[in-house]
Amino acid sequence: MAATIITTEDLLEFKIDLLQEIKKMIQTSEPNTIKKWIKSKEVTKLLNISPGTLQNLRINGTLTYTKIGGTLYYDNTDIEKLLNTNKVSAIPTLFK
Repeated sequence: MAATIITTEDLLEFKIDLLQEIKKMIQTSEPNTIKKWIKSKEVTKLLNISPGTLQNLRINGTLTYTKIGGTLYYDNTDIEKLLNTNKVSAIPTLFK
């Protein structure tokens, strides 16, 4: 069995090839996209609320929705607006 000698140039070439392959994989993979429309189950998981609470948000008009067939969809931007409008600033009680 013959011995193969690996030089530093060989290792450098391997490193460059490996990095190029990794870059190709990253570029061809799907980008993390935020869905425009979210189903009820995903909203309850996202906001950590019960289906009943989500129903109350629909009934009192706090969160708008679209119904297609029997499936309810919520606009992601509406959910973000709801969260932003209900922000509470954290003011320590010492300064009140």
